[in-house]
Amino acid sequence: MKRFFITFVVLVTIYVIYIDLNEGTLSSRKEQEPTIETQGTPQDSASSFEQKVKSGDTVLSIVEQYSTGGLSVSLETVVNDFQKLNNGLKPEDIQIGKTYLFPIYK
Repeated sequence: MKRFFITFVVLVTIYVIYIDLNEGTLSSRKEQEPTIETQGTPQDSASSFEQKVKSGDTVLSIVEQYSTGGLSVSLETVVNDFQKLNNGLKPEDIQIGKTYLFPIYK
């Protein structure tokens, strides 16, 4: 009986390893759904605002304060738009007390 049980456990283990290697246990997306960006990049001064940076402010926190209904775009979009509005300045390089342009999203 002991020999039967060990054989059964070994066979189940081999089967599980086979399934895991061939099909995987994580669900994977074989077809990625196309993403549609509903909000465009700010094109003019009407879609941006000036703000003086205070201690503890981040680009994301400032943009979220002025966006109506929460942030509707990806973080990457916010970073890219901020850099376009501020001549390529990275968000992590903002300084307290200086004024920068920030994108507005509706």
